[in-house]
Order: sequence, then C-alpha cells, then structure tokens
Amino acid sequence: MSQVTEHGGGVWSIQVPIPDNPLGHTLVHVIDTDRGPVLIDTGWDDPASWNELSDGLAALGTSVRDVHGVVITHHHPDHHGLSGQVREASGAWIAMHAADTAVVRRTRGSEPATWLEYLARKLATVGAPEDHIAPLLAARSSGGRTRTLPGLRSAVPDREIVPGELLDLAGRRLRAIWTPGHTPGHVCLHLEEEHPARLPGHGRLFSGDHLLPGISPHIGLYEDPDDSTVTDPLGDYLDSLERIGRLGVAEVLPAHQYAFADAAGRVRELLDHHEERLTGLLGLLATPLTPWQLAERMEWNRPWEQIPYGSRNIAVSEAEAHVRRLVKLGRAEAAEGTDPVAYVAV
Repeated sequence: MSQVTEHGGGVWSIQVPIPDNPLGHTLVHVIDTDRGPVLIDTGWDDPASWNELSDGLAALGTSVRDVHGVVITHHHPDHHGLSGQVREASGAWIAMHAADTAVVRRTRGSEPATWLEYLARKLATVGAPEDHIAPLLAARSSGGRTRTLPGLRSAVPDREIVPGELLDLAGRRLRAIWTPGHTPGHVCLHLEEEHPARLPGHGRLFSGDHLLPGISPHIGLYEDPDDSTVTDPLGDYLDSLERIGRLGVAEVLPAHQYAFADAAGRVRELLDHHEERLTGLLGLLATPLTPWQLAERMEWNRPWEQIPYGSRNIAVSEAEAHVRRLVKLGRAEAAEGTDPVAYVAV
C-alpha cells in the first residue's frame, strides 16, 4: 500500500523508496495547482520507486500522466532520478537551479574514465593510501562498468529556478530560495500561503535536504574537474541556514524523515553542531594532518574500519570541506613542506 500523507491545503507527500539505503525513502511532495499536480522531487530511478510514485498519485485520484511540472530541490539521484520518466509520461516541465543543471550536463557529458581519473588524482592529493586509489584506476582501465552508476543519465531540466522569484504555479505562491551547501544549486521552496491548520508563522517550507529534523546533511566539496576555484561549501551551508532561520515559517516539509515545526530552533541546533565539530577538528589538528588522516580520526556514525569504500570518499570530502572552512576563518593553515598537503591549527 502506497505511503501517502496529507498535509492540508492541497499538499501531500508520497514515500518513494531508495534501494539499499538507510534513509529508506524520499518524500516526494505533490502540490495541487490550477493546471494540475506539480511534484517537488521525484525519487530514485528504480522500478519499485516508480511503482510507489505511480501508486501514490493514483491514491490521490490522479496519475503520472496528469503531472504538470516537476520542481527539483537538487540534482542528487534520490531526488531527480525519476524526473525524466515523469516527463516522458506526462510532458511535464522540469525546473532546477542553474548551478545544479550545470552538474547534470557535466555528468552526462563526461566519460566515466575521465571522472575516475580525476577522483583518483583528487584522493591522492588529500592523502588517501594507494590501496584505496587502486580500485578506481582499475575501473578506469576496464572502462564502461560505471555507466550503471546513478546520475549518469539524469534528465536535463528545461526550466531554470531563479532565486527569489515565484515559480509559475497557477493559483499557488511558491518562492525559490537558493540554499547552497549540500549541492551548489540546492533550493528550498517557500509556500507563501497561510498554514491550513493556522499554525503560527509565515507559510510552509519544502526544505529538500537542507533542513532535516534529525539528520545533519552531508556537506562535501563541489566537484568540477575543469574548475580550480577553491569553494567553501560549509560556509555556504551555514550562511544558507541562517537565511532560512529568519523566514519564520510555520512548518517544514523536508525530503526525508517527517514534517516538523520550529525551523529556527532546528537551525540553531545545526549551527551549534557545526561549530562544535569545527572546534573538535582544531583539537585534532594540533599536529599536521592530511584531510584523509583527519577523516580517519573524525567521529562518524560508525568506526572508520567499518565505513564502506564509497562512504569513505564521501567522508574525506566532508573532512576537506571542514578544513577549508577553518582555513577561510584563519583558524588553520597548510603546513609548510607537506606533500600531500597537511593542515595544522593556527
């Protein structure tokens, strides 16, 4: 039986499963408009996920064929994966922020071997051991195997989400808020309408992965092999959090877990969490460490020895994002003469 939740005021959510993932599912939100239903995110590209999305829409008395538009909070496959299939079935438009559309285009246009070579080189610069890099080089040599990875065939959006502007949703007021951090083009969507249960506050917020009730989202690096710009995604995320905290929304409808109130309180918790984490990392950096060595010593949801191969790549990316933030704040610096570069607290 499809898991559908009514949130009132012409808004529902459908639990669309993510295969073999502890998150379990993505909450695909459905907004009723004068031109038909509009989806916020679509879920993972998988037959079981497609069936759940279809069944959920059927339970609402509509179907995928009736979908008028798709608004994507960010390009990750558990959010954007089924967008192309929805568009094929319905003719719906797909909207995304330009920064994430650029990621989609770059991913579709890249040869897997090129990406693997870049990733191997990147891991070497952060101090990953040779035995961790070797499988990437082997996969690059074998070629083709990675074409089954999610995201390589993601649909190219045909509309741009412009921050600060209302989306073209007939009869609804949905305003885009650019919230980079989790991805460079992540957006939250502010439904500027009175809460159906008259909860105090200004409308509702579809928060994607930016603001979740019990999870701190992954903040890693914005990877572009052709761009040498030193980004600060953690700084972007913290600034975005403060901006969301000032909205004063009545309720948050996230893409995972469950709806919740007190967005400002959750924002404060996340800001405090990252400040505590940065302070803890400064303690670890009393002696010079590469980002890989730092990741090995950081606190994760399990011991480093139990973290799977792919998740270690994500972890070291998050470690480097935190190091970049410390360097930008003047609280850490590169240790002179280290190769790969190690960082030390100032």
